[in-house]
Formats: sequence, structure tokens, C-alpha cells
Amino acid sequence: MNFTQEQTFTAAPMTGRFLLMKEKISNESSVSEFLLLEFSAIRELQILHFSLFLALYLATVLGNLLIISAVAFDHHLHTPMYFFLMNLAIQDLGVVSVTIPKSIVNSLMNTRHISYTGCVAQVLLFLFFLSSDIFLLTVMAYDRYVAICNPLQYEMLMNKAACKQMVAGVWVTGLLYAVMHTSATFATPFCSNIVNQFFCEIPQLLTLACSNFYLMEIGAIVVSIIVVFGCFVFIVVTYVHIFTAVLKIPSVQGRKKAFSTCIPHLVVFSVFCFTGCFAYLRPPSKTPSDGDFALTVMYSLVPPMFNPIIYSMRNKEIKNALSKLLGLRKSPLYISSRLVLKRYN
Repeated sequence: MNFTQEQTFTAAPMTGRFLLMKEKISNESSVSEFLLLEFSAIRELQILHFSLFLALYLATVLGNLLIISAVAFDHHLHTPMYFFLMNLAIQDLGVVSVTIPKSIVNSLMNTRHISYTGCVAQVLLFLFFLSSDIFLLTVMAYDRYVAICNPLQYEMLMNKAACKQMVAGVWVTGLLYAVMHTSATFATPFCSNIVNQFFCEIPQLLTLACSNFYLMEIGAIVVSIIVVFGCFVFIVVTYVHIFTAVLKIPSVQGRKKAFSTCIPHLVVFSVFCFTGCFAYLRPPSKTPSDGDFALTVMYSLVPPMFNPIIYSMRNKEIKNALSKLLGLRKSPLYISSRLVLKRYN
């Protein structure tokens, strides 16, 4: 064997390994669609999943549309608190509309497919609305702080221009946050296209990443933890000041009214924050899990569905606006005529 033959035999294994690596990289980057979690292989259970998710989705959409309509059409609710609440309802509509309809259609059509572009859009829009929710809840805490702790400066600090700027800042920050996460997630080559969740959720997508390419998204998650923790600390400190001020109010009715505007916000933020953080911080399983499914439903569907109920349950102004909107409130003429008829009978 001469030197040239030895070189040929040595180069052959290296060339083979190179071609194998090239083929693997090509396969990793050639994912054109993803397969979402199948609720069940049994057709009757798929129809049950379709019916249940459709009912929950319609209830969520109806509740949030009622809140938006009540604030928009009742001039008594044209205040900063209800302006923020209307934007929260819009964000909640966005959260459920990005994820639930696709799952409903998949169950009805007995399919699991979502295109690569559709998955990117789902992640981007879901994170956009979800992060905007967190930032808006933080702004709402500041609004309650100013209203209760500095009532004399409320109109100056929370004027119409300031409120619009705050809401615009919330939407822009949410968009930047979503773009950062989406870019980091889909910069990763995927070794599989099977997503063990009913929508394209980042923790599940990261389990599909090849080798250590997902480190960019891990960095984005660390930044997110810092930001969300900052919002959490701000809200906790704000409410410590709020409750301290409320307990100093001499009137029982005054304390009750102050608590009625603060408790719903605190409940909504607590449920939303703790379920969301737990879902994103725990190590995702690489196999379908009922626990992961339930947890995802808890933070993606339950808060948007119950927010309208929580905010309207203890709020008389919202109740009155909804009654007028739905025609449940009788006019003074109708009430007086009923009294006259009752008297003569």
C-alpha cells in the first residue's frame, strides 16, 4: 500500500462522518410542521374534548366581550381603572383566541398538525398577550396605589394622556418580549416535531431542541424571570402600602369599598403569576403528562375565563353597567307604572 492509498482509506471514514453530520443538520432544520398533543385516539373522546373546549372558549369570549362593551358604552366607567380593565379583557381574548380554536379544530377534524409558520405565530402572539397581561396588572397595581394612598394627586398622575402612555408602553413591551422569546426559540434546530401539548408552548418546544442550541432561549427565560420577579415584588410592596392605608380609613364602608377594588386584582395576579411561573420553571417532561396538560390549562385558559367574573362579582358599577347593557335594568317609568297597577289591584 502506497501513501496515496493510505490517504484514501483514512479520508473515507472522515468523509462518511461529515456526510452523516450534514444529513443530520439538514433533517434538523427541515421541520416543516409540528404534531400537537392528541387528546385521545377514541373518536367519542375527541368530540368530548371539542365540545368542552368550545364551551369554555365561548364562555371566555362572551365574558370578556361583555366587560369591553360595558366599559366602552357606559360613560360612568370612563375612568383609568376601567380603561385598564378593558385592555385586560382584550388581552385575555387574545390569549385564548391564539391557542384554543386550533385545538378545537384539530379535535373536530381528527388531526394533530400545525405548520411551522403557524407554530411561530402561535408562540409570538401567545407570549405577546400573556406578557402584556403581566405588565398591565403591574400598572393596575400602581393605579390602585395612587387612588388609595395619594387620592389628592390621582387626577394629576392618572390623567388621560398618562393612562394612554402606560397602556401603549405595556403593549410595546409585551411585543418586544414576545419577539425576543420567539426568535430565541426558533433559532434552535429541532430534532423532533412532536409537541406534547395542545399548542406550541415554549417549554415543550425546548425538549425538541438538538444538543445545546437552546441556550439562547434559556438566557431569555432568565431575563424573563428577573422581569416577572420585579413585577411581583413591585405589586407586593404596592399592596403592603395599600392595605396599610386602607386599615387607617375610619369608615367601615370606605374600607369595604377600597378592598372591593383591590382584592379582585390581587386574586387575578396571584393565580396568573403562580400557575404561569410553575409551568415555565419546572422541567418539562418529554412524554405526554396529565399534570402538564392541567397546569397549562390553569394558566392559559382559567384566568381569562374567570377574570370577568372576579372583577364583576364585587363591583357594583360593573354590575350596573352590565345590567343596562343587557336590558335587565327597568326604566323609572316602567317601575312607577308597576307600582300604580299594584296599588289599584
